Amino acid sequence: MTDTQPTTRPRPDARTQPTERTCPFSPPEGYRTLREEAPITPVTFPDGTDGWLVSRHADVRTVLADPRFGANRRPARADAFAPAGTPVPPPPPGMFIMMDGPEHTRIRRLLTGQFTVRRMRQLAPAVERIVAEHLDAMASAEQPVDLLRDFALPVPSLVICELLGVPYADRADFQRNSSNMLRLDASQEEVQQAHLAMNQHIHELVQAKRARPTDDILSGLVQDGRLSDEEMAGVGALLLLAGHETTANMIALGTMCLLHHPDQLAALRADASLWDNAVEELLRYLTIIQFGLRRVVREDLELDGHRIEAGTTVLASLTSGNRDAGQFTGDPDQLDVQRPYSPHLAFGHGAHQCIGQQLARVEMKAALSALFDRFPSLRLAVPAKDVPMRDDMLIYGVHALPVTW
Repeated sequence: MTDTQPTTRPRPDARTQPTERTCPFSPPEGYRTLREEAPITPVTFPDGTDGWLVSRHADVRTVLADPRFGANRRPARADAFAPAGTPVPPPPPGMFIMMDGPEHTRIRRLLTGQFTVRRMRQLAPAVERIVAEHLDAMASAEQPVDLLRDFALPVPSLVICELLGVPYADRADFQRNSSNMLRLDASQEEVQQAHLAMNQHIHELVQAKRARPTDDILSGLVQDGRLSDEEMAGVGALLLLAGHETTANMIALGTMCLLHHPDQLAALRADASLWDNAVEELLRYLTIIQFGLRRVVREDLELDGHRIEAGTTVLASLTSGNRDAGQFTGDPDQLDVQRPYSPHLAFGHGAHQCIGQQLARVEMKAALSALFDRFPSLRLAVPAKDVPMRDDMLIYGVHALPVTW
């Protein structure tokens, strides 16, 4: 079938998607009301389109695991509204997060072996070395320092560059393009230009590695030979973007969050074995994919008694699902690094679950544990209310984090 925009809108009682935060570490309060009163509800999204919003943990998992809910291929931007019946464009080559079925499986399977738990654990010493080098540089820098610029961003950027085989010297270009692709106020033209620039850069690297392969993911894909150059460029651009933006913001926001919860930080200092659990709790509690994951209904269906037409957009709210009291013990609106583990949704769920999640865990644990060990008196250099938050980005976090010690 050909995917199209829905020819009809949901019921006229559509609600508005919650977007206003009252706490920098918590999702908008409106999600609590939705979970209690209308966990599956028609909504009008901020970009002006209509669809359905799913806010409970169990329902989010259902949507993300059910193949009848296809990957979204429409940008979630204010100027991206398409009239009813407009055909959905095909996904760009290699952009497997926008694909379903055999094509998604074909590409993802080639990458699975690159991000196994075992390989990421083997990578831990290299990550710890990179972390230590940047902490040394921080220690000798004039205070205050911007933790995002000087630590949280360069650590995962350097790691993903080494894994992919991208020169770290090119980071300014790909970080600028990544930012433009994730800005909520970016025009569709700006997003496309940034996407093309990143793809062109990776495409040139692919050509270079064809002549001189090295020990990295892009070289491995070139030597494997089952992806076209265009597909390898798309895969590389996607991994480069996802591999530094998400982890960098989790490190910075996680630091700010722990500073705001000194009792939880004290528990970690008293028992370093809690760090693995703390990483999972921070991922759950902060959930930086702040507007959720969009899916497109591939055929008419019912979801918990609600009839949803083919072509309709369904938004699975990860941040709301991760605050669901029906899933997590204790009060899920409280940060608790000793909370018993329960599967969270920070990395999504189902066939499209984040392929780099084990790398993110390794980087977060190495970065946060070493940071607070090296600087026991670390503190914000400005009032918390003055920290610029990334409300204007698809990936939540901070634009800067001034700290001192």
